[in-house]
Amino acid sequence: MIRPSSLLITLLFGTTAAVMAAEEPQVNRAILGMFQPISDVADNSQNPVTQEKVDLGRMLYYETRLSKDRSVSCNTCHDLASFGDDGAPVSTGIDGQKGGRSAPTVYNAAIHIAQFWDGRAADVEAQAIGPITNPIEMGMPDEAYVLKVLNSIPEYVERFKKSFPNQENPLNYKNVGNAIGAFERKLLTPSPFDTFLKGDDKALTNEQKVGLNTFISTGCITCHNGMGIGGHLYQKLGLVKPWETKDAGRFEHTKNEADKGFFKVPSLRNITETGPYLHDGSMESLDEIVAKMAEYQLGRELSDEDVKSIVSFLGSLKGEIDEEFIKQPKLPADGPDTPAAE
Repeated sequence: MIRPSSLLITLLFGTTAAVMAAEEPQVNRAILGMFQPISDVADNSQNPVTQEKVDLGRMLYYETRLSKDRSVSCNTCHDLASFGDDGAPVSTGIDGQKGGRSAPTVYNAAIHIAQFWDGRAADVEAQAIGPITNPIEMGMPDEAYVLKVLNSIPEYVERFKKSFPNQENPLNYKNVGNAIGAFERKLLTPSPFDTFLKGDDKALTNEQKVGLNTFISTGCITCHNGMGIGGHLYQKLGLVKPWETKDAGRFEHTKNEADKGFFKVPSLRNITETGPYLHDGSMESLDEIVAKMAEYQLGRELSDEDVKSIVSFLGSLKGEIDEEFIKQPKLPADGPDTPAAE
C-alpha cells in the first residue's frame, strides 16, 4: 500500500511533469529540411583532400614568409584560435595598411557558394592565393617571387612533391592554393544545432527552440538556410528598405548593374563569436544587427524580446574547434638562398 505522503508526492511530480511537457516548445521538424547537418569535410573533386596536402596546407596557412615583410600569414586575419577572424572591422596587412572589407571567418567557408563578400573567388583554393600578391594584404610582388621563396626552402620542395606526386612541377602557385584549400576544407565546426537536426530534441534548450521558431517565423530562413545557415546565395543589402553604403558589393567584381549592393549572405555558424558584423564591420552588437536585418531585409520590426530570442538560438550555432587540428606546426628553416624580409 502506498502511504498518503508518497501518493501526494507522486501526484505532485506527475502534475509538474505534465505541465513542463505542455510548456516545452515544439519545433516543426518538417521545416528543418531547409537546413542540413554539417559534414566532416567539404569535398572538392578537383582537389581531393589527402593527409599530405592537409599537413602542407596547415604549414602554409601559418607561413609569414608568404608575405613581403614576413609579418602576415593567413592566420593573421583569419585567426583559427579566435573562430577564424581577427575581431576587427577591417584587417591590417603589411606596413599597417587597412583593407576595405571585414575579413570573414575561414571556418566552414569551404561549403559556401563562393569566397569573399563579392564572390570573386570560386572556392577556398582560389581565395587562398588572392591575398598573397595583394599589395595591401601580404604584398608579395608576384607569383614568381612566391615560388622563388618556397623553392628556396628544401622541406617545402619535398612536401609539395609528396602532396602532388603525379605532377611534373608540383611546386606551382595553383598548388599553394590547393594545399591551403585542402586544410581549410576540414575547418568545419559541428554545433548543438547539428545534433538537433539529427534528431536529438535535447540538444537545444527551451529558449533556443523558441528562438529557432522566431527565426523561422520572422523569415530569416529566406537567406540563412542550408548547411551553412547562410553563405549559399547573394542578396541585396537593404532589400526592402535602402541601406546606405558606399560599397557597391558584387558589382565591383562583375560590373553588372544588377549586382549593385549585392553581397554574399554570411553564414551564421559561430556568429556569436565573429563580430563585428557586415562587410564593413560597422555593427558591433549581435542584437543590433539581428534587428537591423529584420527591418531592412524583411520589413519586420522586432521586439527586444524577439531579438533576444533569436540571439539565443544563434548561440546554438557555436561549434566545436579541434584544437589539435589547428595547432601551429613547426615551420621549415630558411634555405641558404631564401630571400630576406623586405
